[in-house]
Amino acid sequence: MSDLVFASACQLAQMIRDRQVSAVEVLDAYLAQIAKHNSKLNAICTLDENNARSAAKQADEALLRGENWGALHGVPITVKDLFETAGLRTTAGSISLKDYLPQHDATVVKRLRSAGAILLGKTNVGDLAGGYQGLNDVFPRVNNPWNLSYTPGGTSSGGAAAIAAGLSPLDLCSDFGGSIRQPAHFCGIYGFKPTDRRVPTTGHIPEVPGAPHCMRQMLTVGGLARSIEDLSLCLQLIAGADIAQPDISPVPLDQPSDRLLQTRQIAWSDEWSFYPVAGEIKSVIQSVATKLTEAGVTLKKWVPNFDFLAAWQTYYKLAAYNLIYAQSLAASDIRKQLSFLFRDGMQGDRNFRKLGNLPGIGLPISLNPTLKGYFETLTERDSLIAQMDEALTQWDAYLCPVAMTSAFTHRERGTAIQVDNRSVPYSMVSGAYVVPFNLTGHPAVVIPIGKTQNGLPIGMQIVGKRWQEMELLAIAQDIDQVVGGFQRPSEY
Repeated sequence: MSDLVFASACQLAQMIRDRQVSAVEVLDAYLAQIAKHNSKLNAICTLDENNARSAAKQADEALLRGENWGALHGVPITVKDLFETAGLRTTAGSISLKDYLPQHDATVVKRLRSAGAILLGKTNVGDLAGGYQGLNDVFPRVNNPWNLSYTPGGTSSGGAAAIAAGLSPLDLCSDFGGSIRQPAHFCGIYGFKPTDRRVPTTGHIPEVPGAPHCMRQMLTVGGLARSIEDLSLCLQLIAGADIAQPDISPVPLDQPSDRLLQTRQIAWSDEWSFYPVAGEIKSVIQSVATKLTEAGVTLKKWVPNFDFLAAWQTYYKLAAYNLIYAQSLAASDIRKQLSFLFRDGMQGDRNFRKLGNLPGIGLPISLNPTLKGYFETLTERDSLIAQMDEALTQWDAYLCPVAMTSAFTHRERGTAIQVDNRSVPYSMVSGAYVVPFNLTGHPAVVIPIGKTQNGLPIGMQIVGKRWQEMELLAIAQDIDQVVGGFQRPSEY
């Protein structure tokens, strides 16, 4: 059973098609793994066992009739509890939505079901897509399968823990400020954030039900998995125009060039100015550069000619404009957000607090949003996108850290975190290396590359050109074969 639940989604789909295993047998294996481990991880917050079992039986019967539902026929998947699922509660980790039963599937959920996937359940999140941990007031906190005293990251917290522990082969999730990439890094798995506006977000919370469509920039939908092949398949199934969301362009996916990795031009950094990275992470990234060089790959240590400080400020200004009307207006949710901003702005070394300054960036906009300010922020974003586009022109891919640290111990949101001997504000630790690419919209893959001395995973971010996701995934696959590879936590 343990080998079956750690097979990739693509492998499982092939095995089911070839009648090596039935969809019911696959489902039973995952249900057994969930029963054994989920109570200590709290990764899956809503299990849809009865409907999943019925769908698995129907999948097997369909194959007997010669019917194939699609690329994921009979494969169980999980979905982040921010996506609406028809008739299955979608809480977004908020008390105000704890009993919310959507009438329709989110567009991306519908597309995966149409490809034959079976919805196994919903995965736990940070409350209303907030914070870099799996903390909310509806379900117990999510724990990291590598060490239960540590967070799996967030907000795709339960998804990352579930994938790492063999509770699911593929998790559909979202990334507004690193919510796919940071958990992938913390849990030793693969994560992918596509180009901004590549995949529809219809049916994603936020926006909370009844709110206007506000999340028009930076929110992306992707996946968490144990292989890049699964991430690639997921993208091919969920990408594309949506009649319900006309700002999703009907841009076809690119075709990878099939060039050898040794012919690529790859840039890498182990640290940016202003944002210190833990020594253990820098050392592992440096070892990656060494391995790739020994494999004949052309690498150059490089930092983009890009205003990272301006990107930080512009990201949080635009996030404030996106979220002000999209978030819950429940008093408890507002109090929680204000408490978080106060802690984040007051903890950590003084110089880092001045650089981060989330209260100073976000609160004035939240209290007095203006149309002029919104357009000025979009104009700033346009300039920074052009900067990053120009910087990446000469490279096929760019390698850099995902976060300043590996997984940290559970704590109250906003509490400062030690990066070696420096105390750094909470949001900066996990956000500094990911939010620039939310702002600019560039696609990014995270692959596992090693571990810390105390056995926690370390991931690496691989960034590519906008609208060239398939090329980026092909490059990431080649890099992964040299330096990476999923390893399961020892107790699973």
